[in-house]
Amino acid sequence: MGLVGGSLARALKRAGERVRGYDTDPSALRRACELGVIDEPCADLSRAVEGAEIVVIAVPLGAVAEIFQGLAGHLDEHAVITDVGSVKGFVVHAARRYLGHHLSRFVPGHPIAGTEHSGVESSCAGLFHGQRVILTPLAETDPRALERVRLLWRQTGAVVEDMGIDRHDQVFAATSHLPHVLAYALVRAAARVSGRSALVRYAAGGFADITRIASSNPGMWRDIFFANRARLIEMIERFREDLALLRDAIETEDGPAVVAFLDAAKNTRDALAAEQRIGADLVGDKKR
Repeated sequence: MGLVGGSLARALKRAGERVRGYDTDPSALRRACELGVIDEPCADLSRAVEGAEIVVIAVPLGAVAEIFQGLAGHLDEHAVITDVGSVKGFVVHAARRYLGHHLSRFVPGHPIAGTEHSGVESSCAGLFHGQRVILTPLAETDPRALERVRLLWRQTGAVVEDMGIDRHDQVFAATSHLPHVLAYALVRAAARVSGRSALVRYAAGGFADITRIASSNPGMWRDIFFANRARLIEMIERFREDLALLRDAIETEDGPAVVAFLDAAKNTRDALAAEQRIGADLVGDKKR
């Protein structure tokens, strides 16, 4: 019952589904009930999944294996299982170890939506509307289970795409995991130079924009960094190479090299912004 699990529960309830919620934290379950996020709280995992049509694992990556292990013997024969983890190779490894004959009913998933906030209090039924959800089905995945998970996410207004597991983890090491590394590191480096109080008082808007995600849950991101460490380390090394190129060009006052570096980055960022505007317009049209 966190940000993603709570937001999905809200969206599915709005679409007419009945939702049970499970959490090891009694206060999170209690708060989810108070906010109307779920229909039924379950402090016991076996009760939560009893007779369930779909089971969604929305826990930190470090807890995924334990949850899969806990599902053994409690799932309905035809239950579909999916998850929201951002490192699919790690999740699939755990699924292969613990899901047994239910593996064919497992559809790995990753909604590309979230905020720097955490907890069920931050959940929102519209979090996934117009956002992409990546599914990484296995060779063994039952096509009917895959279609059911596609339908689940479409009920939230999400745009659903399929992707290979390795490709997914490579892409998100670059577009999600590395940016979080950089945001945390930038705040730490700037505070060491200027002092925490001066940073808090005088940081410009650009600093706040680029470091917003450094307010994310550190424990969750530790698990993500470790789960995708090989690809993330590769991306950190590539970033260091690019940063060294820019540093050398600045040091030697190589104007054309600096402009070429910045121009290439600007063009890519402008293309991203244009793509996001198109997506926002399409969502607006659908709402109208």
